[in-house]
Amino acid sequence: MRVISGSAKGRPLKAVPGMGTRPTTDKVKEAVFSMIGPYFDGGRVLDLFAGTGGLSIEALSRGMEAAVLTDTDKKAVETIHQNLKAAGFTDRAEVYRNDALRALRALSRREAQFDLVFLDPPYRMKLIPDLLAELQEGGLLAEGAKVVIEHDAEDVFEGNTGALEWLRRAEYGDTAITIFMHTADGQAQEPEPDGNE
Repeated sequence: MRVISGSAKGRPLKAVPGMGTRPTTDKVKEAVFSMIGPYFDGGRVLDLFAGTGGLSIEALSRGMEAAVLTDTDKKAVETIHQNLKAAGFTDRAEVYRNDALRALRALSRREAQFDLVFLDPPYRMKLIPDLLAELQEGGLLAEGAKVVIEHDAEDVFEGNTGALEWLRRAEYGDTAITIFMHTADGQAQEPEPDGNE
């Protein structure tokens, strides 16, 4: 694994020891950033279930200003710290060992807001609807914020949910990416039918 583009391009990233995490492949990472970026002019990124930290490190490399990363796994948190140091982003990131929903509630109490959110929970946990609700109820999404969900291709998240407007879905083998955007007025527009997605 490596940083694909931006200021830290080419820096190697470590994997989390053991089989407990499922790092996003470089192919999927490149596809995600071509859909949401590919580069940014500042902003804050939240990476829940961060694993290696690779997605938010890529976002920092491509211009995001700051990141908050959470994971419940001790080895993952240690790996995130190592990868942030390798990429030169230690001073631009906060790392917490915490349950995702608890982390969202804590960040809401701090009145934190994010421009980009990565959700990549273990596929078996089926937490995504609860996480999307918590992000909105906690006021954690800035206007125009993108929420990127990496999930089992068998699961389908389509249509708008609250103030989150469904943008697109793409599949890569047994992995799917679904992207939502937070709308300013709190009412997402219904998407136009599109046979290509």
